[in-house]
Amino acid sequence: MKARKKGGLAGFAAIVAVIAVLILSTFSTIRANLNLGLDLQGGFEILYQVEPLTEGGTVDMTAVTNAIEKRINVLGVSEPSITVEGEDRIRVQLAGVEDPETARQMIGTTANLTFRDVDDNELADSSILEEGGASLAYQNGKPVVSLQIADTETFAQITSEIAAKSSGENILVIWLDWEEGDSYQEEAAKAASGEEPKYISAATVSSQISGDCIIEGSFTVEEATTLANLINSGSLPVKLTEISSNVVSAQYGSSALTQTARAGIIGILAVMVMMIWLYRLPGVIADIMLAAYIWAIFGLYALMGAVFTLTAIGALVLGVGMTVDANIITYERIRQELYKGHSVRSAVAAGQQLSFSSIFDAQFTTLITGLIMYWWGNGAVKGFATMLIITVVMTLVINVALSRGLLNLFVSSGIADERPEWFGVRRSQIPDVEKGEEQFYFGRQYDFVHHARYLIRTSLAILAVALCFCIVNGVQGKGVVNLGIDFSSGTKLTITSSEPITVEEVQATLEEQGYTDFSYQSAGDYTVYATTKDSLTTEQLAEIKSVCTEVYGQEPGDNVVTPVVGRELVRNAFILTLVAWAAMLAYISFRFEWDYSVSCLVALIHDVLITLSAFAILRLEVNTELISVLLTIIGYSINNSIVVFDRVRELMQGRTNLSREDYESLVNDALNKTFRMSIYSSISTILPVIVLLLIGSEAIFTFTFAMFIGLIAGTLSSLFIAPSMWLYMRQHHHPKARKAKQEKKEQLDEITIKGINA
Repeated sequence: MKARKKGGLAGFAAIVAVIAVLILSTFSTIRANLNLGLDLQGGFEILYQVEPLTEGGTVDMTAVTNAIEKRINVLGVSEPSITVEGEDRIRVQLAGVEDPETARQMIGTTANLTFRDVDDNELADSSILEEGGASLAYQNGKPVVSLQIADTETFAQITSEIAAKSSGENILVIWLDWEEGDSYQEEAAKAASGEEPKYISAATVSSQISGDCIIEGSFTVEEATTLANLINSGSLPVKLTEISSNVVSAQYGSSALTQTARAGIIGILAVMVMMIWLYRLPGVIADIMLAAYIWAIFGLYALMGAVFTLTAIGALVLGVGMTVDANIITYERIRQELYKGHSVRSAVAAGQQLSFSSIFDAQFTTLITGLIMYWWGNGAVKGFATMLIITVVMTLVINVALSRGLLNLFVSSGIADERPEWFGVRRSQIPDVEKGEEQFYFGRQYDFVHHARYLIRTSLAILAVALCFCIVNGVQGKGVVNLGIDFSSGTKLTITSSEPITVEEVQATLEEQGYTDFSYQSAGDYTVYATTKDSLTTEQLAEIKSVCTEVYGQEPGDNVVTPVVGRELVRNAFILTLVAWAAMLAYISFRFEWDYSVSCLVALIHDVLITLSAFAILRLEVNTELISVLLTIIGYSINNSIVVFDRVRELMQGRTNLSREDYESLVNDALNKTFRMSIYSSISTILPVIVLLLIGSEAIFTFTFAMFIGLIAGTLSSLFIAPSMWLYMRQHHHPKARKAKQEKKEQLDEITIKGINA
């Protein structure tokens, strides 16, 4: 017995030591290799529409990708992301770029350099130049672009013919991206009146030029350098049109990372303290598992090279609650077995086996949600989905292989025998079965079935109020809901300052530049959001950014969405939701019965509508991140419902065609037995979300608030609405019984528990 005791404790200690060594020895490596997204370190993401340069032409997306990559290499940006979407779109993501606007110009400019005369006839293209022969130079102290000519004979002939023309005609015009309809005469007239012409240089040629030449103009050093880089990178074989963009300043990204990371750490520590307080020894093991889980998550992200975004941090914090949820389900089943009078070893064995189906079904439905978001989502949605998928996989692996293994090692050593208080159970709560004492129930029995009507009425009232708000806002022309630019198209500026700023100050700054159709929202003392339904051009953005940088000391971030993208996002969001519902309901019907599935559907529709109602009443912005939240809420709501229905199914074994009173008693019994695990699971998930809501980044406030409302709605619907719907259908419809072979197998699963009768 002593050898066994020492062996179990030694194995437990060895595993904990290995985990500690792995975390401490790889922490620096993981941090160094973590690929932060542009919302955490600044940068930009742009979605381009790709079109051929000539009507009826074809597009080689491989050639386009190579050309863009070549230009990015000139910028010196590490680990760019270039993704082809469909047949005619390409998404470029550059995190950590120091000058987003220069990079934007470098990538999106076609850069088709041509030499033309005053009548716009093409005399030569960029093939006349040395490859990589453009460089920054100075003439009379002013920055110019020096061009090394490769075909000097052709260039000499061209300049000789130009020089021979009469005064006013002997001009060599250098164009970048000349288009049909462009005219030197018109652009020269603009230049004479002080406007910026489309051509980049118009030089008088008085004699033949046999060697190199220069492009001179009113360039700054940065502009001359960018032009030289564009010429060196070569022309793009297509025309790129921005249809969506998101630019985040480095200062704003760094601030968001610091705030959200701090909130995440506090939230995780709060969950750890809660687990130890509730479960004592198992709580300590859960915290060891949680440390391993977080290490594994970051390690996988670093190993995969996946982009770690702001919403991924939100998903990680949510994942902490979800993976602890799996432990709570197990530990509550263990405690319930202890309440029946079983020994510690028997209770642990039974609790682990009885809880597995609930954990697996709950996590698998969340996995379905994550996969659907990843396949059909993009941008922030895909980053959130990546974290959600990893969370589910790690929860199943670590919870089964590590958390349960550690608990089994400790219990098998015998040190926990006769110590139920180590599991948060008082000896006075354990019945003496030999004396016929009844099982202890924590708290009084609650009539969930009777009180469900009050929640249903409250929910209907909230929906009615939200509908009234939607109607009033629609009549007033404000829009039924406050659609963000993700869905309605437009431009959103994130204006930050090193000093406190107000909405009025930012509004005055933009109105001085002639922009009067912005709406404004404060996001703390140092940040203001300015939103317009117009999709601003690159030139307009550059003008606004220049002014704001001068006034506030930091370059604003911007998010631009065109109408075509807005329509597609609405359609994709609708499809995402329907596909997620169909997939999860099909799975639940397969694992349970169709009436369980329909009950879950009613509950999750309730959760989605309550969340949307909160947004309608408070006029919060509806954007693509809300879709991630709604899909997660769908998975979470079904998770809790599955825990309840798993117990209902267990109590229904061998029982059919019950009376109305028997059905109500059964549902109440199942809810009372799962109430604590449902509430504790919800608290473990909501607690980190509350911390994010209070001290996390303003950039994900809407995301976090939606999660908070949805999690509360999901908890209540799983306790009241889903069971009530199932009860109603059972009282009016009796589904066919499972086949005898399946029933026999389920019965064996329930009664053949090692040591259950010990």
